[in-house]
Amino acid sequence: MMVIGKRFLAGGIACALGLAASVLVAPAFAALKPGTRAPDFSADAVVGGTRFSFALSDALKKGPVVLYFFPKAFTTGCTAEAHDFAAAASQFSAAGATLIGMSGDDIETLQRFSIQECSSSFPVAADPGLRIIRSYDAVMLRIPGIVGISDRVSYVIGTDGRISYVYQGSDPEKHVQNTLAEAQRLSAMRPR
Repeated sequence: MMVIGKRFLAGGIACALGLAASVLVAPAFAALKPGTRAPDFSADAVVGGTRFSFALSDALKKGPVVLYFFPKAFTTGCTAEAHDFAAAASQFSAAGATLIGMSGDDIETLQRFSIQECSSSFPVAADPGLRIIRSYDAVMLRIPGIVGISDRVSYVIGTDGRISYVYQGSDPEKHVQNTLAEAQRLSAMRPR
């Protein structure tokens, strides 16, 4: 009976540690829901290697904004996502939407990423302090004491400044498909 008790205790501890570890590294759930006012921001951005200041409020004057957060430039998933968004950039533009990616990378890293992986097709913005990423509840949870990174979350923001659509998931391709469908839906609703 003593052996069974020790096994049960050891198994319980292992299970609890496993659960705790999975919670600490699990992605955050996008807390900003459709209908919520999108936090306004300005950020250093780059397109085609050229730096500029991106302001959400200015972009919304032209049409909806597709803001996608990605964890880290030059990683496998983020590179695939950038390629997919670059391939669809003209479709976002045809729908009247501004497309912009954002990560916690520094602007110098994103200058290279903009040219090499985004094919100079759309801007990417730097948020190394994660201030904007936090305001959009797009921080991937990490073990305390370790700096977080952005989760893979995409928002479509309507011209009224409200979030129209949110997609969160690990499949980069679905971010492009889903946000493009929403941008096209908003385009079809606009008066001509």
